[in-house]
Amino acid sequence: MKDYSRYFQGYPPHIVDQVLQLFSNDKAAQYLKGKYPDAHNITSDKALYNYATELKKRYLKNALPFGRAAFKKQGDMVTNALGTHTFRMQGKTRKHDLAINSDLLCAPEPLLKALVVHELAHFKEKDHNKAFYQLCCHMAPQYHQLELDLRIFSVLVGEGKNPY
Repeated sequence: MKDYSRYFQGYPPHIVDQVLQLFSNDKAAQYLKGKYPDAHNITSDKALYNYATELKKRYLKNALPFGRAAFKKQGDMVTNALGTHTFRMQGKTRKHDLAINSDLLCAPEPLLKALVVHELAHFKEKDHNKAFYQLCCHMAPQYHQLELDLRIFSVLVGEGKNPY
């Protein structure tokens, strides 16, 4: 059996054991489908931009302007970043851009939200520190669970087993 524990480092041992049990029993996809039955309908860069903009307006009113958002092929979902944010200067204007891994085009909306929230949190907090995760939880109260489920989804997609 493949060792999946490296993808879940930093989680408490009992959580890692539960996740490994899902994979060893070939139930990870069933778990996600049971919890999130449908994929989202955000299928274009424009729709992603609108989705991210609504979240920004709601939670980060005073953050710097939002430039663009796009789905991009970013390599292997398991070992590479699922999303990136960049900060750029355009004349005298500073803008943030988001790039979300195109493999998330067919993911449940809560998992997409977790990733967008994560990238938006970088608008205010550059590092993954306590304030960063508090901001993520403010924007998505179940953020930590969503992040775990996103990791499970990423491993499945990395193995060619996207349940959506």
